[in-house]
Amino acid sequence: MSKKYFSTAFFLLVFISFLIYFMAFSANVKDNSRLVIPSSVDNQIIINNASPYLNSSFSFKVMLSVVSKVKTIKPGSYRLEKGMSNLNILRILTIGRQSPIKLTFNNQDSLEKFAGRVASEMEFDSINLLNEIKNNELLKAKNFNNETALAVFIPNSYEFYWNTTPEKFIAKMYTEYENFWNEKRLEKAKKIGLTPIEVQILASIVQKETQLVSERPMVAALYLNRLASNWPLQADPTVVYAIKLKTHQDTIIKRVFKNHLLIKSPYNTYQNIGLPPGLISMPDISSIDAVLNAPKHDYFYMCASVENIGSHVFAKTLQEHNRNAIKYQKWLNNQGIMR
Repeated sequence: MSKKYFSTAFFLLVFISFLIYFMAFSANVKDNSRLVIPSSVDNQIIINNASPYLNSSFSFKVMLSVVSKVKTIKPGSYRLEKGMSNLNILRILTIGRQSPIKLTFNNQDSLEKFAGRVASEMEFDSINLLNEIKNNELLKAKNFNNETALAVFIPNSYEFYWNTTPEKFIAKMYTEYENFWNEKRLEKAKKIGLTPIEVQILASIVQKETQLVSERPMVAALYLNRLASNWPLQADPTVVYAIKLKTHQDTIIKRVFKNHLLIKSPYNTYQNIGLPPGLISMPDISSIDAVLNAPKHDYFYMCASVENIGSHVFAKTLQEHNRNAIKYQKWLNNQGIMR
């Protein structure tokens, strides 16, 4: 081989080596970001998902085509840090070093809404999660049904891997549920004569009844007084829930009339004594603890306050309550609230 050809070959080798080194080790991630790799995808989708976060999509494409021939890219959600090289990116993708996502949920008032909220952050879709909740063997074994399953999911922030399956999601949430219902809370529930699920059913009513966290223990104690005296709860939120179940509409009802109280439903606590068969919303921890830590008082009636909007006035006698109710009805009429 002549010196000319040798020099040319050597130059090409050095150039190619430098190019490979540059593609592999130079900083390529623009800023801290999250790269999602769905299950069962090809290289082009991986490139499309990664490109918005890269300085050079071409160099990543070249390195991906080489690496993917000998190693498998694992699906998941990955944290990319500013300045990461293609080699660093591909290393975490091939070993599956995911970064968990923080999933927060609260106040979903149906399994359907809950499934939609969770699925918006995870790989699985809401239908798959909803079907798993309704047919999950673990929940069935623990005597949860479609009306009480919402109780398993205690509102809070939790960490999950993005591609967690619906079944594993439910298993972890049930573990969190058991941790929440520790010995101290179980003892408090027993003291007021309720099971954990019954506590959460009552808490769901309390939460719908008042948005004031400070007022929830008072409201909870009032309902406990009614339960202990075998009175109907007569909670307007349960009537609103019954109407929504019957009409299949999420209509906003600001005013409950006498004709509403006649609706036939196990959730109508004007027509039925005791707790309804399931939760009417997803109570947060403050509402659950309000039931468990309800103070002792002699109130059996409450009515929305016209002086302190958003709060309630409490009464011990029906006569006193009727005066409060008349005042509130007049206020509603003056505000033009007719439904």
